[in-house]
Amino acid sequence: MNTDPLIIAGEEVKPGTRATIQIPVARRYTAGDVALPVRVVHGRKPGPRLFVSAAVHGDEINGVEIIRRLLRQSVLKQMRGALIAVPIVNVYGFIAQTRYLPDRRDLNRCFPGSSKGSLGARLANTFLQEVVEKATHGIDLHTGSMHRSNLPQLRASLAEPGVEELARSFGAPVIIDAELRPGSLRQAVSVLGVPIIVYEAGEALRFDELAIKAGLRGVLSVMRSLDMLPASKSQRRPVEPFVAHGSTWIRAPESGILVSQLTVGARIEKGQRLGAVSDPLGTEETQVVAPTSGVLIGRTNLPLVNEGDALFHVAVFEKLDTAADEVDYFQGVHDPPT
Repeated sequence: MNTDPLIIAGEEVKPGTRATIQIPVARRYTAGDVALPVRVVHGRKPGPRLFVSAAVHGDEINGVEIIRRLLRQSVLKQMRGALIAVPIVNVYGFIAQTRYLPDRRDLNRCFPGSSKGSLGARLANTFLQEVVEKATHGIDLHTGSMHRSNLPQLRASLAEPGVEELARSFGAPVIIDAELRPGSLRQAVSVLGVPIIVYEAGEALRFDELAIKAGLRGVLSVMRSLDMLPASKSQRRPVEPFVAHGSTWIRAPESGILVSQLTVGARIEKGQRLGAVSDPLGTEETQVVAPTSGVLIGRTNLPLVNEGDALFHVAVFEKLDTAADEVDYFQGVHDPPT
């Protein structure tokens, strides 16, 4: 927490100023340049330096809109410390509207990367050096993968120093205590000693207003908990997050057409009929039954399924009634004050 200028890609951002920086990544084979767009807001007073990133998977665009709205918040004029906003990390995938890099690698398995490695390794290495190493805390914004919707939730390694405080201050109703995956941004950031949480909400290539509003509200809440922003004047009580005791994906028992009216956030009871998989003629139908009680935190939106496809993601809680009630409360939360 100091008042020194923040230097990114050789550009100096002094306290009390803002800057848009293009971090060079590579050149296209058409001779054009590829760069990471970064917006830095450096407060006049010292404080934490928070990076907020999105589109590590290029088709996960809710986070891009969350960051766009975040940067328009007038309360940032009162900010302490620095905000480093990177709305599009996987520029290649974002342009192509795909999850992956041009070589079909998953950028979120390329960290920490290398300056002499694959395209993904070089991009990952650049992001770590120019953004993460300048920060004291991080929030990475994601959505469900293609044709899957996620209830707003957090993935975090709660045993890592400072992570649980970040996760609880975000205000999403569900926290998944998730192990660090090799090659992921979350693992690489944790190795550097920077507390990080991952926000998951909505579906790829779709704007989900609930997911966007909740994400914006969550980032602002984290910034307040870090004393980067003044306390909120809202009279509505914050959402109480619940840590899932575990979670399970319920898979298709047969191939066919999935028929289900369930929406994310629904309470699930063990033995409940979640839907059915039918053949196109309707002559054969197999019921999909919940093996456990919990809250539906993710589901497929594609009705055409193969045997073994993941259909419903159910989080399990020790206090299911209270957790389910909190999810219902969360879904009625209003817009954040600006």
